[in-house]
Amino acid sequence: MKVPHPIPYQGSKRNLAKEILRYFPKEIATLHEPFAGSAAMTLATACLNLTHHFWLNDLNKPLIDLWDNIINHPERLIKQYEKLWLEQLENPLAFYNLVRDQFNLTGRPDYFLFLLVRCVKASVRYNANGEFNQSPDKRRKGTSPKTMRNQILRVSHLLKSRTTLTSKNYRDVVCEATTDDLIYMDPPYQGVCGDRDTRYLSNIQFCEFVEVLDYLNSRDIKYIVSYDGYTGNKTHGKMLPENLGLARIELHAGRSSQATLLGRNDITVESLYLSPALVETLSHTSYIQRYSKQEQLYFLESSK
Repeated sequence: MKVPHPIPYQGSKRNLAKEILRYFPKEIATLHEPFAGSAAMTLATACLNLTHHFWLNDLNKPLIDLWDNIINHPERLIKQYEKLWLEQLENPLAFYNLVRDQFNLTGRPDYFLFLLVRCVKASVRYNANGEFNQSPDKRRKGTSPKTMRNQILRVSHLLKSRTTLTSKNYRDVVCEATTDDLIYMDPPYQGVCGDRDTRYLSNIQFCEFVEVLDYLNSRDIKYIVSYDGYTGNKTHGKMLPENLGLARIELHAGRSSQATLLGRNDITVESLYLSPALVETLSHTSYIQRYSKQEQLYFLESSK
């Protein structure tokens, strides 16, 4: 089944979802995404029916409000989106700026969806006041209403009555996880304490994040973290410390778009970290056969 994606989001793991799913356990009570974003892993998991319950959380409340509308009020959102899409046709740039101003005043989900499909590179940007300030992509008009309708209805069918939606600090969400659950984390900022990134309303502190992971380890919680990586000789973010006992997998994310513009062939590699409890599960006989011999040895060695 082709996975529906109504929300375009730069940095989404939709293209890596198939590879990441290889490290999911067969039985999951609840899949937690405390940094939901485009919910790529939740949607991929739902399509394969790997669990019956999901928890989507994001500190960006307008984003969670949008997910609530997609999942629980699809027909209303579809009509609102179509109206906005048609109204833009007379003067796309002026209309985009108007919707952006109104969104910053109201936080309306339909306005946010329109901005996400129309902004440059589907890349969210916020100013110091927490206002959405990304410019429109002048080359296109965004997802057509017909396509958007199909995407929204399919997501609603997959997630309705199966999804908890919250806008909390990620710590409050992951602490609710049990040993039967799986947490997938794609934090909004891969870096050190104190730095600000305009892509996000709020960053997380590296040192605090490490403490949370250590706490999850003490409770034998299964989790996966997408964190640092590199493109050519350029590194992105700070590697998680070895004392957490995480298994680190390198995923090839393809050719860098920036490298393409510069005429280079640099490949982007992203790190995937697996918790000790997850590695222990994957090293069991019922799982280990799905991996190559090299991976099998890695998991068996890591689980000791």
